[in-house]
Amino acid sequence: MSNTTSRQIDLSHIRLLVLDVDGVLTDGTILVHGDGTESKRFHVHDGHSIKMWRRAGGLVALLSGRETPATQHRADQLGIGYVLQGQKKKLPAFEELLKTCDVTADQTACVGDDVVDIPLIRRAGLGVAVANAVPELKRVADLVTRAPGGHGAVREVIEYILRRSDRWAPLMQRYRV
Repeated sequence: MSNTTSRQIDLSHIRLLVLDVDGVLTDGTILVHGDGTESKRFHVHDGHSIKMWRRAGGLVALLSGRETPATQHRADQLGIGYVLQGQKKKLPAFEELLKTCDVTADQTACVGDDVVDIPLIRRAGLGVAVANAVPELKRVADLVTRAPGGHGAVREVIEYILRRSDRWAPLMQRYRV
C-alpha cells in the first residue's frame, strides 16, 4: 500500500468500511449471458477479510452505481448488512449511510476505482484507490493498494487498517498464529 498524502490518519477510529463493487470487489469485468443475466468474479481473500473485519467489530457497506442480483447475493454470503445499489450520486447515499450507522465520515474508510468515487474518497476518514483505479482517483486518495480490484485489494485495505490499529493480533488467535 502506498501513501499519496502526508496526512496522518488515526486508523483506530475507523468503524465503517464502504466499498464500491465493480472494479473494487471485482476486477470490473461484467459477463453478460445470452439470457440477460450477469456474472461477477469475487476474490475469496476479500470475502474472508470482510468476515474478519466484521469479527473485529467493523461495519461494512457496499455502495454501487449499478444494481445486480449477484452483488446482493455476495453481500448476503458475507453478512454485509448495508447494500446500496443503483446509486448514481454516491455522496448523498454515503451521507445517509453515516446517519444510519451512527458514524462520522472520519470513522469511515472508502475504497473506489473510478471518478464517481472521488467525492467519497475525499469525504472519508481514509480514502483508498485500488491499484488499477483511474489516475484522477489515485491523486485524491490517501492510499493506493498494490493489488488491483478483484484481486485481493480489499483484503489489503482491511489488513492494513487492522494491523495499524492493533486489531489484527487478536483475530489471529483463532488461527494460532
